[in-house]
Amino acid sequence: MSTRIDMTPMVDLAFLLLTFFMLTTTFAKPNVMQLTMPVKKTDDVEDTKIKNSQAMTILLGKDNKAYYYYGMNTPTDPSVPKPELKVTNYSATGIRQVIMERQRQQPEPIILIKATADAKYKNMVDILDEMNITNQKKYALVKIPQVDLDLIKESAL
Repeated sequence: MSTRIDMTPMVDLAFLLLTFFMLTTTFAKPNVMQLTMPVKKTDDVEDTKIKNSQAMTILLGKDNKAYYYYGMNTPTDPSVPKPELKVTNYSATGIRQVIMERQRQQPEPIILIKATADAKYKNMVDILDEMNITNQKKYALVKIPQVDLDLIKESAL
């Protein structure tokens, strides 16, 4: 007697495996947030001036703390008062509520984001997510000056 092997189950298994791997690669695609950076100009252009009433500065500190103050920190200008530094976290009830409150007070705020050397990369991603969630149109990543570092040390929050 001759033996006959039925290959029908093997074909079914091949199609099931093919379908499984096609679905898993579709689900494994990463989500990417669009980040548009301005083109750096080669000629000497004066820095954009920001009104003190429009500005809000967020300082990314150590231990997942976000410090913030309204206005600009310009200790050389005696007409501008020293800002009051406040501290919060990166939760929905933390910095998100602060940004939304600022948007209610000032319709077009400009947020300056400054990261200290102790801030984690996750903090930068969290704050950029909050800018996206709160639909903040104008914000900038800025190098932190020494006067802001001194402000954090003085406040000891």
